[in-house]
Amino acid sequence: MTDVADRRGTPMINSDMGESLGLHSFGNDPALLDTVDAINVACGFHSGDPDTMAETVAAAKEKGVLIGAHPGLPDLVGFGRREMKLSPQEVEHMMLYQVGALSAFLRREGASLNHIKPHGSLYGMLARDADLMRGAARVARLFDVPVYGIAGTAHQAVCEELGVPFVAELYVDLNYGPAGELLIQRRPEPTDPDAAARRVTRALTDGVVEASDGTLLTIPFDSICVHSDAPNSPAVATAVRSALDAL
Repeated sequence: MTDVADRRGTPMINSDMGESLGLHSFGNDPALLDTVDAINVACGFHSGDPDTMAETVAAAKEKGVLIGAHPGLPDLVGFGRREMKLSPQEVEHMMLYQVGALSAFLRREGASLNHIKPHGSLYGMLARDADLMRGAARVARLFDVPVYGIAGTAHQAVCEELGVPFVAELYVDLNYGPAGELLIQRRPEPTDPDAAARRVTRALTDGVVEASDGTLLTIPFDSICVHSDAPNSPAVATAVRSALDAL
């Protein structure tokens, strides 16, 4: 894998990892670690457990991959993909608890927290609700790290308001609605690697992404997310990497 520092100016690839639980293995983490630049580690609320967090952090540190926290809603059964009614303070404390847990494993490995990326329905809730997002941004400000999110939403607006660095994302394995919203699936499905590569190439050359209804969206981004839980996610990540290298 090329050193992360060699790709400055080129969008990075990130992936959600560490989402196994107990005896249940989940995702294509080992295969993806050779392709991605940064990972978002589940912190135990939507998935993940202490052993998985420890193993994921150690593996990423060995590969030289940047490590971020991926805090989610406390909903193991629904994998954090069912919305909840929360106050800004509840969001802040819930995220602080999870990021703090991951930080302990990072400290043991001599690694640093690189960013925070909310998971699943929490990600969508924060994109729409500035008050909730302020709770999340306060956690990022406390740890002095950026937030990964969607440009043009409360993710970005609140980060700018509170002086928190923001990293905009592009998704290649989820569809966008006509208003630029992510269409999150309850269960992951395979993504055509060639289609993922074409989305990246078009976004970087023409500046547009096609929504599910054909609407052409302008989506600024600095990082590209490839989820680890889709059956063929390593092939998708490899196609995206090839598309970036070709530009």
